[in-house]
Amino acid sequence: MSRTYDHGGNIFDIARQLGTDPSTFIDFSASINPLGISLKVKKAIICALESLVHYPDNSHTELKRTLAGYHGLSPAHIAVANGSTEIIYHLPAMLPGKRALIISPSFNEYVRSLAQQHWEARHFILKPEDNFSIDLAALEQTLSEGFDALYLCNPGNPNGTLYPLRAIEQIYSLCIASGTFLVLDEAFMDFCEESSAKSIIVKGDNGLVLRSMTKFFGIPGLRLGYALSSGTLAERLDTMGGPWSVNTMALAAGVAALKDTGHNQQTIEYIDRERHNFFDRLSEFKQLRLYPSSTNFLLAEITEGMSALELRERLMHQRLLIRDCTNFMGLSPSFFRVAVRTTEENERLLGAMKRILK
Repeated sequence: MSRTYDHGGNIFDIARQLGTDPSTFIDFSASINPLGISLKVKKAIICALESLVHYPDNSHTELKRTLAGYHGLSPAHIAVANGSTEIIYHLPAMLPGKRALIISPSFNEYVRSLAQQHWEARHFILKPEDNFSIDLAALEQTLSEGFDALYLCNPGNPNGTLYPLRAIEQIYSLCIASGTFLVLDEAFMDFCEESSAKSIIVKGDNGLVLRSMTKFFGIPGLRLGYALSSGTLAERLDTMGGPWSVNTMALAAGVAALKDTGHNQQTIEYIDRERHNFFDRLSEFKQLRLYPSSTNFLLAEITEGMSALELRERLMHQRLLIRDCTNFMGLSPSFFRVAVRTTEENERLLGAMKRILK
């Protein structure tokens, strides 16, 4: 079985397994903007074709300036990469120490990247019955055992929980007190930007913020992400990888995506409306328990009848893909995640689930 099976968005792998065309599927397993790529981004990509005879801009100057304007920061606080996952894999080699604490359930690549550099990874498990809340006293006690890095995703993935800025400030203070480096993954924060802790984290060398342009801006195939940190850390990150890791079309698309404020505002309003409607409709199934989300996906638990894997398999043969969450630390085989897509696509999934769960 392919390694990509561990993630959502493995539509090509599944299509090959079934001997079918990927275009026949609706992918709810990857949480990508259902409105797709903006027209301005498409135009920028086409224009960038003329520059493919040159090497990419290795300094990422224009994208950094645009990101600086988007976040209200200096370009010196930004390090651009081939997706935020590239930074995740560079970090363990850059950070001192060998013990990491991961607030889970969370992105599985944290563990894999740490293992490559022979770090010990321990999980601080959040409970579904507590709506994945973080017990700060318990976290403080655990950090006192001695950890070199703490990994936290906000909003949470796969649970969608948005931890308020005040809570992140408290967690960051605990990290400073215990000498723990905070890796704050804000991959889905574009949907609720006002809750970002970026302005706090960039002031010191005790943490960084990971950001992705995959989800909100809908360009996973181009691979583009970045980190927000102190100038010192950003400069170190810029030198961690080899040259030209970010291609010309990705750089052009990133600039255009950030500047397309109309498409971005439309995305926020559309997702907010569709998420609430999708949540209410899924909540009508008596076999499901839904968890509140502040982003473009929903986490659900099947309380009777079948496992998430069985539901996933049955939906897959109807060309509908959901994310079975069995391999997320702290979740049982009953959990699955679905992206918020268009009204019509959401209705198709609801209809299929009604037939299966009846």
